[in-house]
Amino acid sequence: MGKDTRIEWTHHTFNPWWGCVRVSDACDHCYAETWAKRLGEDVWGPKSERRFFGDVHWKEPLKWNREAEQSKTRRRVFCASMADVFENREDLIPHRLRLLDLIAATPHLDWLLLTKRIHLVRKQLPKGYEFPSNVWLGATVENQSAADKRLKHLLQFKTPAVRFLSCEPLLGPLDLSRWLQIGELGTRVDWVIAGGESGPGSRPMDPKWPNDLRKQCNKTGVAFHFKQWGHWAPLEQAAQAVTGRTPIFIVRNGGSEVKLAAVGKGKAGRSLGGRHWDQFPNTGSGV
Repeated sequence: MGKDTRIEWTHHTFNPWWGCVRVSDACDHCYAETWAKRLGEDVWGPKSERRFFGDVHWKEPLKWNREAEQSKTRRRVFCASMADVFENREDLIPHRLRLLDLIAATPHLDWLLLTKRIHLVRKQLPKGYEFPSNVWLGATVENQSAADKRLKHLLQFKTPAVRFLSCEPLLGPLDLSRWLQIGELGTRVDWVIAGGESGPGSRPMDPKWPNDLRKQCNKTGVAFHFKQWGHWAPLEQAAQAVTGRTPIFIVRNGGSEVKLAAVGKGKAGRSLGGRHWDQFPNTGSGV
């Protein structure tokens, strides 16, 4: 993790610390928790210590900022892939304040702050603090219940350059229509990322779910990014990777059915409706 990230929708990743605790259905098969445990790091759960980093680590975004300024090309930084910036723990307060100072010191970087705790964001910020124009604030929305609970909190923020959703892992159908249009507060969701689950225990994603999101975004002019099918992909587009031992899952919608094959993230690909969806929001900053 760092400058050469493999996440399709960002250029860099930066973690102010490692560690978190599960808070929703989307956390059941958390890749970050799995990765941390694989490396022998005991940083997950309410009683575990978080892993913090030194000055060398914190100087990396300053270098990225200089490079972006010299090239006159903005760069996106996903923060944080191994934690949640707005987790409610007292020991995180000084590190979160340091992060806010770092964001202010790197105006040529766009910081993507994605959280499952969007209802806690305002409480975790210093009194009177407003996000600068290089912050993109996002909420994870894995199903309709999560959307109904979280999006009212996301749209309360007026100053982020972008308000976005990560619908990954997408665990159910989503109707985002009312949040994709400008509401009473003058805000809306500006960008939707969708994708299926990957890794051990992955839950299949009905192909109708991301396709419906794509249609909703296209109708309202909201940028849509399809990240991946994940572990399960529609049988017809994963056919070359299927063997006699490949698990098959059948999704039934009314009188029709769709077969999904467990071929793994690499072979499943990220084509939806015959193309890649790599749209990004228009911020007016040349992103």
